[in-house]
Amino acid sequence: MKSPLTGKEMKLMSEPSTLNYRGKQYNVNHHFYLCELSNEQFTTTELDELNLEELNKQVKLDFLKQFTNIEEKINITSLYEGKDKQTINMKILVTGGAGFIGTNLIKRLLDEGHNVSSLDNYDSGLVENEIEGCNYHRGDIEQISLMDKDFDLIYHLAGRSRIQYSFITPDETFRVNTIGTQKVCEFAKEINAKVVYAGSSSQWHEPLQSPYATTKFLGEQLIKMYKKVYECNFEICRFYNVYGPNEIINGDWAAVIGIWRRQIMNNEKITIIGDGNQRRDFTHVIDIVDALYKVGMSNEKHKDAWELGTGKNHSINEVYEMFNENIKCDKIYVPNQKGNYLETLRENNDAIDRLGWEPKDRLKEYIHNLYSN
Repeated sequence: MKSPLTGKEMKLMSEPSTLNYRGKQYNVNHHFYLCELSNEQFTTTELDELNLEELNKQVKLDFLKQFTNIEEKINITSLYEGKDKQTINMKILVTGGAGFIGTNLIKRLLDEGHNVSSLDNYDSGLVENEIEGCNYHRGDIEQISLMDKDFDLIYHLAGRSRIQYSFITPDETFRVNTIGTQKVCEFAKEINAKVVYAGSSSQWHEPLQSPYATTKFLGEQLIKMYKKVYECNFEICRFYNVYGPNEIINGDWAAVIGIWRRQIMNNEKITIIGDGNQRRDFTHVIDIVDALYKVGMSNEKHKDAWELGTGKNHSINEVYEMFNENIKCDKIYVPNQKGNYLETLRENNDAIDRLGWEPKDRLKEYIHNLYSN
């Protein structure tokens, strides 16, 4: 018996497009390619040999014409769900790909079989972070229009990411975080690519407290404007105090865990800002990357943003004790700083409930492993 679908019936139309099949109309998503068709049943005798890489460009939906000779019924959704299943080979751009989070994300994307490129100016990114298999481009975020025009997905992680440093460099912070984000939005709109934007939990702590928080807030507003006005497929992920492998330990870009690691290496006292009672929702980069991947590959759309934190926080004093339990270190309290808010804590569960995300509080284990040898 022949499959009810033929190559002619499945002809790809201009994106975004609709597809008529058996008198019903389906929306065709240019990233996931099949969305509403996932409820239909198709057949194949050679499922294991099906080359999903054919979905990468112009043939996209045409691959369904391979489904001939009924032997086994399958649901198209099963081809895409779960790490143990074959995945669509997508062309993906990561801005800030030589940085801390970008490096971990690129490793995951390559492991999943995607074609990955990075755009980074290497202000905070490192050449030693580069991973074989990724195409690295050195350039400013405003030069994104010079990149290839056939990306399916853009993870926009590039930015100037430290509150205190933003007080010293407000002009550059605004240029990179706001104007740079607008350039990414316009580029993605022109090539019809999905964007996943790295937002910040500073959104919840009066953005006008610092140039950094203000520019990240404006970045989110740009993403939302492009979604509303131009109907772009853009999503926001808000990060909560990320730590883990490849975190920065030197220079102006280091966060508290990285700073303390450097101070311990240099036999210096650990510096605690203020009274140390401020609480942070420390989130391991492996969990951040997992959520980014899920958002990038999913058709789920959020009206606001996906909140990426563990849902549990620790005081800075408590984190010091985790370090002190593993490697004896002295501490010193220094005056409080502008923009140092009292608490971060992820309370929204949408990423967990809608994406199946499962973050864990890994901080104590991570610190122990740093000094276990």
